[in-house]
Amino acid sequence: MINRLIEQIKTKRAPIVVGLDPTLKLIPEHVLSKHVKEKGESLQAIADAVLEYNKALVDACADLIPAVKPQIAMYEQFGIPGLIAFKETVDYCHSKGLTVIGDIKRGDIGSTSEAYAIGHLSGVELNGKRLNGFDEDFVTVNPYLGSDGVKPFMDVCAREKKGIFVLVKTSNPSSGEFQDRVIDGRPLYEHVADKVKEWGDQLMGDSYSYVGAVVGATYPEMGAVLRKVMPKTLILVPGYGAQGGTAKDLKPFFNKDGLGAIVNSSRGIIGAYKQEKYAKFGAENYADAARQAVIDMKEDINSIF
Repeated sequence: MINRLIEQIKTKRAPIVVGLDPTLKLIPEHVLSKHVKEKGESLQAIADAVLEYNKALVDACADLIPAVKPQIAMYEQFGIPGLIAFKETVDYCHSKGLTVIGDIKRGDIGSTSEAYAIGHLSGVELNGKRLNGFDEDFVTVNPYLGSDGVKPFMDVCAREKKGIFVLVKTSNPSSGEFQDRVIDGRPLYEHVADKVKEWGDQLMGDSYSYVGAVVGATYPEMGAVLRKVMPKTLILVPGYGAQGGTAKDLKPFFNKDGLGAIVNSSRGIIGAYKQEKYAKFGAENYADAARQAVIDMKEDINSIF
């Protein structure tokens, strides 16, 4: 799967992943009200609106991008109907040829991590029949329980040819409270990066590892250091756009050939119609606004090379 993702990035010249993170504030009123009229004021109505919203966004952008990243909490807030919408979103994105990164940030004791990995990257067997769970291509993993919380994901990835992105240095303002703590003369996130490289060396694709890293665009100077520590690691870079990261901030995350990173934008794309820059599209044409935001982001990122 890592080889396929790298090839998609090269073919589309777009190291971009669109975060499909729906909230009630982002779903256009005409979409939500239609489903409320049909299903009443219910979680099911919201979930149906989420799925319609997502499908329109995917239809508008699928030819421009290699991947999407649905954040599972944005679906869990709508209960069981929301989780069903998450699964249906994953399946729809696959039908459009997109790589799906499930932003689940899981990581637990070994047996629990194994269950997470099976549920999201593999499936269970019943009487010889394979029953897939959510079936993403990659998931995000929290490494702070150590290797025994990550290895079960790696075992499933090796079997299924899928991948993970391990949290190394996150984009949120308070990430430094723990991640920047100096241990043996180096910040904690560098020690985590060392482990990511070690894990990745055990699970290599053609040019990049199946074990990727998450490093926020809001910390470009740290990105430059981590790029050297993890030369064969695909870095998932959140924080572009709405969180303050700029194209100039992104360059340290890439290798000299323009590969090595994939940049996420969520609200900046799926909520583009709410921005002054794209207001001309209006809420009715929210998907067209998202497409234009992707085009602008692609041009912005490619300008740094």
